[in-house]
Amino acid sequence: MRAGTPTTTGTTIRMGTDIILATRTTIPMAERIPYALVLLAWLSPGYPVGAYAYSHGLEWAVEAGDVRDEVSLRDWLADVLEHGAGRSDAILAAHAHAAAAAGDAEALVAVNDLALALSPSRELHLETSQQGRSFLDATRAAWDVPRLADIAPHLDGPVAYPVAVGAAAGAHGLDCGTVLAAYLAAFLQNLVSASLRLAPVGQTAGTRVVAALMPRAASLAHAVQGMPLDEAGTATVRLDLGSFRHETQYTRIFRS
Repeated sequence: MRAGTPTTTGTTIRMGTDIILATRTTIPMAERIPYALVLLAWLSPGYPVGAYAYSHGLEWAVEAGDVRDEVSLRDWLADVLEHGAGRSDAILAAHAHAAAAAGDAEALVAVNDLALALSPSRELHLETSQQGRSFLDATRAAWDVPRLADIAPHLDGPVAYPVAVGAAAGAHGLDCGTVLAAYLAAFLQNLVSASLRLAPVGQTAGTRVVAALMPRAASLAHAVQGMPLDEAGTATVRLDLGSFRHETQYTRIFRS
């Protein structure tokens, strides 16, 4: 599958994210690359968003003893996925995708405002807004397309991470379901990577946890499509309270 819509550039010759044909039509980068490769690049640990610096409350959960082994890590991540930020972010990303695909800047700003307001603590607000701003800026610098260039200036302040990813994907014409599944998979993998550094599990156990939760991520990506924005929000109260306590945790290596 390919994505993107050709646009005519007149006499302007652009290099980098666009290619120039004999008819002087530019084709977005995403049109020449399969969805999977675009998303692998955007959601890889090497993309400059700083995801490695955040544990989404996992560091406090390890300190408190809530996460202490493979089983407790799997159960904790399953709750975060299905009742916490995983589900909520997927809903927000889907609406940002739709708004960007339609070129509706007003709707996109509304989704972003809601996403930021839903952050339950200072650290979790920082986690989503710093990654979102970094993602949007990096994608504009390397993967820009006309539709993204048109709507991105409306997100001129803090940007929630799922909104940034959804908006970029919608502007590039990437399939929404594929984007949501990839986003949730990357979310899980980043938290498992954090758990390896916090040491309640080893690499093999972490790999099993990822494998066990991938079907849930895929199912959730399908289920949230079409859900209204009213469905966004979390029900992970202990994680939210833990994110407050993490702010003053004596020993910590993560920013959340």
